[in-house]
Amino acid sequence: MKILLCFGTRPEAIKMAPLYHNLKNNNFEVVVCVTAQHREMLDQVLDFFEIKPHYDLDLMQSNQSLNNLSALILSKIDHVLREANPDLVLVHGDTTTSSMVALAAFHLGIKIGHVEAGLRTYNKKAPFPEEINRQITSRLVDVHFTPTNEATQNLLNENILQKDILQTGNTVIDALLWTVDKIEKSDYIHPEIENLKATIPHNKKIILVTGHRRENFESGLKNLCEALLEVSEREDVIVIYPVHLNPNVKKTVYKLLSDKKNIVLIPPVSYPVFVWLMQQSFLIVTDSGGIQEEAPSLGKPVLVTREVSERPEGVIGGFSILVGTDKIKIIKTIQGILDNFKGFEKATNPYGTGDSSSKICDYLLNKN
Repeated sequence: MKILLCFGTRPEAIKMAPLYHNLKNNNFEVVVCVTAQHREMLDQVLDFFEIKPHYDLDLMQSNQSLNNLSALILSKIDHVLREANPDLVLVHGDTTTSSMVALAAFHLGIKIGHVEAGLRTYNKKAPFPEEINRQITSRLVDVHFTPTNEATQNLLNENILQKDILQTGNTVIDALLWTVDKIEKSDYIHPEIENLKATIPHNKKIILVTGHRRENFESGLKNLCEALLEVSEREDVIVIYPVHLNPNVKKTVYKLLSDKKNIVLIPPVSYPVFVWLMQQSFLIVTDSGGIQEEAPSLGKPVLVTREVSERPEGVIGGFSILVGTDKIKIIKTIQGILDNFKGFEKATNPYGTGDSSSKICDYLLNKN
């Protein structure tokens, strides 16, 4: 069985990496195509997980519009699909790459599988454009690999047949556990990690921050930065903020948080370095979906700077808290965790246990 994996961003690459290796280990013919919707951050993950794409569309352009990106993907992937002629195309999650590749494969009559299917907010503007990307993709694909009961139920409610759904957990947990095992080996040395060990105070509680959502570019990001400024006045904390490369994010963050006491701004770090930072942190403030899924496995509480989340399981389980972008709410919630958090009562990650890729492979082997 010939399988084409298509992805374009760093989060997709992380979540597809364990599946790529599992498929190869089970003697599938695996072809990889990257759109490079994100370039530098994608390449870091490919190197770490030892994946060499067969096709690289190299579509990243500075500040390009979603319409332009969509048109480019749809146009360029056509040649790849015709030349590779796979039995199945696997796409992931909620990106423009996922929805446009799925559409192109549908046009050519090629079967499609959707990894991390079924996540919903049912608010088409949050997350934007990811919510609609997911919904479009679900209408096009032939098999849906869902991470949780909630995601499965969403698809059933949308009249997708049970026989076309396989609940697997999330492959990001496979990738996380593999990475933790690798970086904790005594012979593993990473220059970025060694540098951070030398610069981060060991006697302070680390607040790890990320933020990149389009809907937060204006007032939301400004409110977050102002909240972090106030929290950073505490002597027992250090804020570590790997700043996203998007110029809309960099401009605001560096303007408000540069050269401030107890705040360290750093460029985006590679995946193993970020996993190490998560391990060292006391709490994480983020608008990222993947971090909401990973953090429970590391025992780290997460503040989600979004009004809604398509990952409600973490909120229901007490692993994450939706705080939106209200400055006062962010400050009060961070302060409360810093002063009172002693660990989670229940340690089971609702997003998976590390065997998601194996479940997908077993399914495809039985279908082959």
